[in-house]
Amino acid sequence: ETMVIHKNRGEVCGQVEDISFNGTAGAIHTPTLNIALEEGASMTLIERHTGIGEYWKNMVTSITLAAGARFRHIRLQEESVEAISTNMVEITLGRDAVYDGFSFNLGGKLTRHEIHAVLNGEGGEIHLNGLNLLNGKQHGDTTIVIEHAAPHCASNQFYRTILNDEARGVFQGKVHVHKIAQKTDGYQLSNALLLSPKAEMDTKPELEIYADDVKCSHGSTCGQLDEEPLFYLRSRGLNEAEARLLLVQAFVDEVVDKISDEDIKTGISDRAMGWLKHALTHA
Repeated sequence: ETMVIHKNRGEVCGQVEDISFNGTAGAIHTPTLNIALEEGASMTLIERHTGIGEYWKNMVTSITLAAGARFRHIRLQEESVEAISTNMVEITLGRDAVYDGFSFNLGGKLTRHEIHAVLNGEGGEIHLNGLNLLNGKQHGDTTIVIEHAAPHCASNQFYRTILNDEARGVFQGKVHVHKIAQKTDGYQLSNALLLSPKAEMDTKPELEIYADDVKCSHGSTCGQLDEEPLFYLRSRGLNEAEARLLLVQAFVDEVVDKISDEDIKTGISDRAMGWLKHALTHA
């Protein structure tokens, strides 16, 4: 099953394109998604993943952005809770190209979303943002390698993970700055919130820098809800459940706000709120 999306030079797509990959019980799916935007083209894509029963979806995605192309990519992963889902994504950016991605990971028994991105031309930008909501015994892995192979490029990684029950999250984010890539701006941040003492988050941020004029940073936090703001909110008349929901909602909203399309942002925010309300009443 191969899907191809190709935009010609200068083609500006005002309409959001929407594609779906569905898993069926007992099957092994090997879909391929090839996306190519020629010089100056732009588009927004919603990529949905759903399914029923036990299956393995092993997907390969290739994204190539020519000079000045702009691609907004929203990936909604709501696989069956019995499914295994692996997705290898290769992204290549030309001069002044911009990739703006958001990944919402909610489903799957075991999932791995692996991204390898290469900035090949000056002025390229890549933004990788994501929200992972994991419960039960789910295992959710996000692994990213960004290669700065040209000067004057920027990369951002900002992921937030909420874990309940015995869920396990993994975030590996690497920024590799080649010797030629002076004036690189590379940033990554992973924040995890544990709602259960049995949940686990493993984070491995990496910077590998061979250029000497760069601005790179990484940060990682992992913990439970802070008692101080909880106490403050309760002193203002909220009960504990309301106060917890408010704080966790704020944690989620900061990353969801990175989505520029208001309709998509609202849809993800509503879906996340439903998950949070359920998780906090069973936490």
